[in-house]
Amino acid sequence: MILTSEQNDMLKGGQGSTKQKAMRLLVDLGEAAGAKRLIPVTSAHVSGVSPLTGGEGLIRFLKDLMAEGDSETAVETTLNSAGCDRSKFEEMDIPVKDYVEKQQNILDAYERLGIKLTLSCTPYDDLSIEGNASWAESNAVCFANSYTKLRTNQESGLSAIATAICGFTPEYGLLLDENRIPNLTVTVDCDLEEPVDYSILGDWIGKQIQPQWKMEYGPIPIIFGLNNLNSECKKALTAAAANYGCPMLFVDGFTDNPRSTDSHTDIRFTAMDLKKRYSELAPRNRVDLVTIGCPQASYKEIQRTAELVDGKELPKGRLWLFTSSGNFAKAEKEGLIKIVEDAGGLVLRETCPEVVHYNHAK
Repeated sequence: MILTSEQNDMLKGGQGSTKQKAMRLLVDLGEAAGAKRLIPVTSAHVSGVSPLTGGEGLIRFLKDLMAEGDSETAVETTLNSAGCDRSKFEEMDIPVKDYVEKQQNILDAYERLGIKLTLSCTPYDDLSIEGNASWAESNAVCFANSYTKLRTNQESGLSAIATAICGFTPEYGLLLDENRIPNLTVTVDCDLEEPVDYSILGDWIGKQIQPQWKMEYGPIPIIFGLNNLNSECKKALTAAAANYGCPMLFVDGFTDNPRSTDSHTDIRFTAMDLKKRYSELAPRNRVDLVTIGCPQASYKEIQRTAELVDGKELPKGRLWLFTSSGNFAKAEKEGLIKIVEDAGGLVLRETCPEVVHYNHAK
């Protein structure tokens, strides 16, 4: 790789050992990916926050990274969801000793690096920045590449931290125009009415992928036949597709048109496919807990949930609604949090269903 004098200085330790460690990781990643250079970024989003997913290894890594105390983030950096809502830990009944203490140690380490404790898996909410980025949350990567002016590869938590510290990322993959083209054509032959219908569509697309299809950076579909795509539907579609490695998608009439196409496969989504997938995903046994908010619920999703449970009596604690601190504050001001919790639900902030340690003994 060709490095600038500034990047070489980092690699040689001229700007401290923390940046040196981070730059080594980026150079190794870039060489493995065939990148020719490192380019500056405007944003980083770091995953790997919960004690459940990171464990003691994450705590040791952050301590090692901060051992010299000689570096902070070089660009605006946000942080993914934590492993619990610290204000409602007792209600969550997490059966792990010192869980909150471990979570706080992780958050303190990230904060010392200069990372904003946004604790959200939806960093695209109210997004105003554009350009190259380094994001490490799959649903956010797909959303940003598809609907915003931000470009990012699907990063790991480690590479996102390294980029945050150095301000550079290897130039390859979805950062290059030639790789941002569809490799799969999807035609929708039925009406989609609810955001969950779009989630089913994204999930169905992912399940059609065959091992023999050559998709170096994952499936990148171009979708025809959609008549509506509001913000909740956008999020539902990209989040579900991202579960199958989709880093971006195009929707005819709603996203920028691709520069070209490399699609060799056409698939068609029908009303029968929608009905069948609903049937496949339907619970077969007693449901102990219903979770809403993966990715974290938007204000409108909180509003819709409140409308559905208003005046009803749910089994206590059997509905958990996850959202960001920003959306929680807005919904609380409008009285929506009280409506959900008066009905027996629990509204949680700063965390996500995927990274919570549940008490399975209950």
